[in-house]
Amino acid sequence: MEIKKVVVIGSGTMGSGIAAHLCNADVPVTLLDLKTEISEKARERIHKSRPPLLIDKTKINNIKIGNIIDDFDTVKDADWIVEAVVERIDIKHDIYSKIFKERKDGAIVSSNTSSIPIKVLSEKLSQNEKKDFCITHFFNPVRYMGLLEIVKNENNNLDKINALKLFCEKELGKGAIICNDTPGFLGNRIGVYAMQVAMTEAINSKLSIEEADAVFGRPMGIPKTGVFGLYDLIGIDLMVDVLKSFKKELPDNDDFQNVAKEIPLITKLIKDGYTGRKGKGGFYRMNKSGNQKVLEAINLDTEEYSNSKKIDLKMDTVDIVGLINRNDKYGKYAWSVISKIIKYSSSLVPGITDKFNDIDEAMRLGFNWAMGPFEMLKEIGPKNFFDRIGVFKNNQFLENLSKSNNEDFYGERQLYTKIETLGKIKPLALKLDKNKSACTYRFKDYNIVEFTTKANALDYDSMDSLKNATDKPLIIINESMQFSAGVNLSYTMDFVKKGDFKSVEKFIKYFQETCKHLKYSKYPVVSAPSGLTLGGGFEILVQSNFVAAHTNIVIGLVETMVGLVPAGGGCKEMLWRWSQTDEAKKDPDFAPLKVFEIIGYGKTATSPIEAEPLKYLMSSDKKIMNRNSLFPVALDIINENKNFSPLKECTFKLSGKTLKEKMTNILEKLYNDKIILDHGVVVGSELAHVLSGGDTSLDKTLSEDDLYKLELDSFMRLIETDKTQARINHTLTTGKPLIN
Repeated sequence: MEIKKVVVIGSGTMGSGIAAHLCNADVPVTLLDLKTEISEKARERIHKSRPPLLIDKTKINNIKIGNIIDDFDTVKDADWIVEAVVERIDIKHDIYSKIFKERKDGAIVSSNTSSIPIKVLSEKLSQNEKKDFCITHFFNPVRYMGLLEIVKNENNNLDKINALKLFCEKELGKGAIICNDTPGFLGNRIGVYAMQVAMTEAINSKLSIEEADAVFGRPMGIPKTGVFGLYDLIGIDLMVDVLKSFKKELPDNDDFQNVAKEIPLITKLIKDGYTGRKGKGGFYRMNKSGNQKVLEAINLDTEEYSNSKKIDLKMDTVDIVGLINRNDKYGKYAWSVISKIIKYSSSLVPGITDKFNDIDEAMRLGFNWAMGPFEMLKEIGPKNFFDRIGVFKNNQFLENLSKSNNEDFYGERQLYTKIETLGKIKPLALKLDKNKSACTYRFKDYNIVEFTTKANALDYDSMDSLKNATDKPLIIINESMQFSAGVNLSYTMDFVKKGDFKSVEKFIKYFQETCKHLKYSKYPVVSAPSGLTLGGGFEILVQSNFVAAHTNIVIGLVETMVGLVPAGGGCKEMLWRWSQTDEAKKDPDFAPLKVFEIIGYGKTATSPIEAEPLKYLMSSDKKIMNRNSLFPVALDIINENKNFSPLKECTFKLSGKTLKEKMTNILEKLYNDKIILDHGVVVGSELAHVLSGGDTSLDKTLSEDDLYKLELDSFMRLIETDKTQARINHTLTTGKPLIN
């Protein structure tokens, strides 16, 4: 079965997202709604969306639009028809009646519902029609969320279901997991239960919402929004509707019923218009204090708002065992939440799926958890778990595990895909080294380095791991949300606060040495990024020999936003790339002026297609739709380069003073137009100094080390200024740039 044309019916958030992602895969799609004007507005939203739903704006040309009256005949040519209309069964049944009258024989029809069972959706279909009908539950935003649940039942043609799964995996880059027709399917059943447990246990434990979010966050391998922050993000009123649906569909003896009970505070918040971020606020709200916005949090006892307090658990990495073993209220809360999640998840096997690790992957792909409930159990260890857990009656999975005493119960990861992923390789690999910032693995005749810090920020330990891993071909890759958000600014500022600028300089030098070592390594170095690849993260990538990039990459040199210049070779490498263009061969100032603009504005690209015109990525770099394929593609690159030879060092000819004057004129205009302020001129001047070559002229040849030296000197002059320090501190505190 080939899928060459798709029709999406319903142009709301999910329908638009599905249509946009089909565009990304170059699959022609028609988007239909009640009126063509509605579809047209959806098309405009897709084109203007932030973050962008399209990997390249020209992909919008793959969408045709129409309405379900005048243009319904487009269904006749479709290989797959996706229904994404409102969650009303009467409307859906009416749509299906029309679709099955028009569709060609064998075309797949699916619903994007998140809550209505397939048996209810298909109850008016014939047996033959039921064979081709399923649920395809995409997660929002469709481009960025990896999970796709394909829900089937006993009526389905399994060959067709598997063919659809293969298409969605290969062409759309999804982690497509086939699951049974049970309430909430896999992801939402566990994810919503986990949220409710985290909330109810926080209330029972008398924790503040900030404390609960700090625990039910990074130390547990869960996104930093926590539970109360996530409630606000989703919408408190929407979550109440979701819970009502679960309460209706699930039997009375299901443990979900115990955590889905009405919470008076939530009822009050909704009544007062506090429905989350889309309303006046929720558990958190922004309030004005003078001319400044202040984040406030609600007190669960008094129901009054006060300034939100930052909770520091002194745990910057995922540490399930360390968290539950804490001898304080946070450890007690963590164990209560984690143990209940494990008990509930395991009670659903084999009911919702006979492959328990599919549940883990659903939580990774759909909720961005670092590990699912069964991986948590594996991390804790069955013996330790059973020593603490208490009763677990009528839980077939835990009963069998307790009898077997099998500490190695987990088996292979990611059974849902045949791709030889990083997750499948790591348990088989030899762990060569582990420090607080990275892990190094040896598998067969190559090495793997995986960063492990918050946002994979880079420090001495990260560099040590990279430098020590080049004794074999090297793949730099990880399973977390970000490849690397750059150099660890908090780490750097710890030295600055002590006035220890020599240590800062020493670290930047070591960073430069490591990047150069990667670039001229005896064996090939491959970077396989996904997510944020910024600043120092980009400098690692750009000085690797080969790149395999995921389509959901966010890439660029953004150091000027915090009052610095790239100092790990970013300026140097961008100069070199732009100097190879035809324009640069005619005009020696073309490349540095172009790079001055790109780095000066801190330009970023949100896909490989956007990155190429900036030369953040090259046409020769691999672009990968399915993140699971990053590792096998990187391995293919290594296998194709058995006879790899290190590169020759590049040299530069720059104009020096005359070029810097051109850049200074640009800065003066930006300053006069009030686009930049005083410190923006200072930062821009240092960038101009680097890119013009400093004290040089066109008759002189500069080496890479000369450029590294220019980068380092400018970086150090800037970081010693109060205004750069103010920019860095502001960004670390608020996550936003300071213009000064």
